[in-house]
Amino acid sequence: MGPLGCQVWRDRRQKEKVRMGVMPENVKRIENHLLNSAEVKRQTAAECAGSIAKAADLIARSFRAGGKLLLCGNGGSAADCQHMAAEFVSRLSKNFERRALPAIALTTDTSFLTAFSNDCGFEGVFARQIEALGCTGDVLLGISTSGNSLNVIGAVEAAKSKGMRTIALTGNTGRLPAITDVAITVPSADTQHIQETHLAVEHIVCELVEDFLFREPVMPLAGQG
Repeated sequence: MGPLGCQVWRDRRQKEKVRMGVMPENVKRIENHLLNSAEVKRQTAAECAGSIAKAADLIARSFRAGGKLLLCGNGGSAADCQHMAAEFVSRLSKNFERRALPAIALTTDTSFLTAFSNDCGFEGVFARQIEALGCTGDVLLGISTSGNSLNVIGAVEAAKSKGMRTIALTGNTGRLPAITDVAITVPSADTQHIQETHLAVEHIVCELVEDFLFREPVMPLAGQG
């Protein structure tokens, strides 16, 4: 291939890269996003490890005593609730068999969510379910990147009135940390990085709870003989 042919080939490859979005500025943007997200996780490890351990201990002790975990949040946080509940009811680790653990995402019953929101408003949509399902000794995990979601705040207040323990998973702002028993406050104001870190924290909590209940030599769970 002569010089002209090489140049034509290079030009064609460059046009293909542009069409595919593989431009230097995009690569740099990707690198920056991932590195910034990793930095938020590093800071979370430094600042929040203790509160993460406390949250896992609270949930594990509730399960061991026959309690359950209720979870609430909005949007991406609602998806996190369902993800985390699925890990508990199914399992996180495939390294050993275990019994199902009672975790319920209050974000999934579309008939109730739409009926109550239409008739009574969205702010009480989680508190109402806690009124119906929550019991003394249960745990509520409220997830809110802003820490100010009114329906999550209402859920915490309803849970406390039922004698439940409460956990907040938030960013670095908002009202939730001040009204919950344990607050995991990711040190960031960037919604995307907070959500990315929340997922890592949720997996760690599930892993710690499984270890506490099923890998360590502990007393049987309530009702298990």
